[in-house]
Amino acid sequence: MLESQHPTIEVLIIEDDVKIAEINRRFIEKVDGFHVVGIATDEIQAKEQLDILKPNLVLLDVYFPGSNGLDMLSYIRQYYRDTDVIMITAAKEVEAIREAVRSGAFDYIMKPLIFNRLQETLLRYMDFHNELNRLNQSGSINQSDVDRLISGAGKKDSRTDNSYLPKGIDKLTLVKIVQAISAAEHGMSADQIAKEIGVSRSTGRRYLEHLVSSGEVFADLTYGVVGRPERVYRKKTPFDC
Repeated sequence: MLESQHPTIEVLIIEDDVKIAEINRRFIEKVDGFHVVGIATDEIQAKEQLDILKPNLVLLDVYFPGSNGLDMLSYIRQYYRDTDVIMITAAKEVEAIREAVRSGAFDYIMKPLIFNRLQETLLRYMDFHNELNRLNQSGSINQSDVDRLISGAGKKDSRTDNSYLPKGIDKLTLVKIVQAISAAEHGMSADQIAKEIGVSRSTGRRYLEHLVSSGEVFADLTYGVVGRPERVYRKKTPFDC
């Protein structure tokens, strides 16, 4: 299995219902690149684990003993500026959603939690997180970087949007292929993708060409010592035209 070129995103779940917290943990860890480092069921546990673990991301319920999620969100934004928050709650009040957005929540997902909806947000967050790290390391930023970062944090991820996908393209298979391509420093061929994902070469090629047509990856030719040139697919970067 290919290893990701980006560090694992560490997640803290703040949820008073232990069964729901466990379901959320299993959902999160089904998405490559994410790992749950802790579960807190009340305010004291939440603050202790935030201080010790310093997670990249918190999945936060609005209602839990001793406090409420909106107050905890404000606390996290004040004291843990490098930690992002996704609100997961049954609260349907407009004011709660408005307050969560104003306080800097990355997203707001209603219960009952649907895996595909959570996966969509996590993949979008991963793109945002990795892009932010890249900009931090580069030491410089321009307007196009800012535009890409903001739009990436706000737009729906087309990779998991059913309406976006043509006939014959399954969204979960597409996500797996995107993740494999993203983790491959020098790109992957259709044969390599087929072996990695467990599909036929023709199926892998069809998905890859779909990603090329959508502008998410690009194809190049590599020339070996002998034989025909091979078509290799790579994830587009900000520097690719």
